[in-house]
Amino acid sequence: MDSDIHIEALTPPHWPQLEALFGRNGACGGCWCMLWRAPYGGARFEADKGEPNRSKLRALVESGRAKGSLAFRGGRPIGWVSYGPRDDFPYFERSRVLAAFDGTARWVVSCFYLPAAERGHGVATALLAGAVEAARAAGAPGIEGYPVEPKGKRVAAAFAWTGVPALFERAGFIALRHPTSQRLICRLDFAER
Repeated sequence: MDSDIHIEALTPPHWPQLEALFGRNGACGGCWCMLWRAPYGGARFEADKGEPNRSKLRALVESGRAKGSLAFRGGRPIGWVSYGPRDDFPYFERSRVLAAFDGTARWVVSCFYLPAAERGHGVATALLAGAVEAARAAGAPGIEGYPVEPKGKRVAAAFAWTGVPALFERAGFIALRHPTSQRLICRLDFAER
């Protein structure tokens, strides 16, 4: 990992850096990291891509309700990770594939964003470590992520926004299958460490 990387938990004064990092496309296709936070999906979410999502994320950041961390090198933002209590992300209430199944109120790592030039330099690893520390400090019983599985092929970065299994496994997460959907979940329970 690049020793010049430092991680800062998101606070309202970070909005200009997060906005600069995401750029005109809102990180990816106008999402502005709102997919997991939107109380609805489908066509309504599609209609909010771009400026509506930017405004909603800005309101969440400025109110202190959006949790996440930014990675910096030399004062410049180079990466983002979104995390927080599962209840902060209405997506999970709609999802059959990632429905809660054991009653433990773990935090979740919902997505990463790194510009292409920053990939492969340990930025995601540093961001994941920051998410783990934030969850632990908040008293969460654990944290989990939902990486995309490469299935023997390299995954295009645009489709790896939830991370890849190796990222989580290197950080000590345990990989398991959701009991009904068989979706891969990577979980780190703090009581077991």
